[in-house]
Amino acid sequence: MPDLILEFEAGAPTVKVAGVDEVGRGPLAGPVVAAAVVLPAAGLPPEIAESIDDSKKLKAGLRQTLATAIHACCAVGIGKAEVAEIDAINILQATFLAMARAVAALPARPALALIDGNRCPPDLPCRGLPVIGGDRRSLSIAAASIVAKVARDRLMAELGRLHPGYGWDRNAGYGTAEHLRALERLGVTPHHRRSFAPVSRQLSISL
Repeated sequence: MPDLILEFEAGAPTVKVAGVDEVGRGPLAGPVVAAAVVLPAAGLPPEIAESIDDSKKLKAGLRQTLATAIHACCAVGIGKAEVAEIDAINILQATFLAMARAVAALPARPALALIDGNRCPPDLPCRGLPVIGGDRRSLSIAAASIVAKVARDRLMAELGRLHPGYGWDRNAGYGTAEHLRALERLGVTPHHRRSFAPVSRQLSISL
């Protein structure tokens, strides 16, 4: 389970430390979304802290409950990189952009951002420290993974209502069999990533 060792080593709670994570690098549609979370100086309520884990390990209902609790007691920033940006600068650079925007969206600038992954975004508004497997090690990164996942899932459900048939409320834009069949049947929407192979193939077939 994630803990506070990395935050304490960085000087928290005296020093403001943000955990940063993203969701949505792999889907064929929708933006990449990142979140930055600074835990409260007094600490999280025990029942919340004990439930936080890598968002991929949690059921949807618990993720939503935890996201609401995190928003209520933590400083939270959310950043996105849109489909046009993903296609223009590639998914890695768009992910970095979303992370930098999430940190910039915090109510106050942190002294350090713990970044899930092996590289830091180049345009962070503060010092960054990459943490491999961060959502399994750091409580603030795990909290950020939950917030980002819930935010993106809600966004994709909304886009799914505007573009029915692709199953985005269930697959969040990932390339499931249902989504790929819909691409062939219904075509490419403005929310599809044209630089991703299944989408670009479908565009070439449609010409």
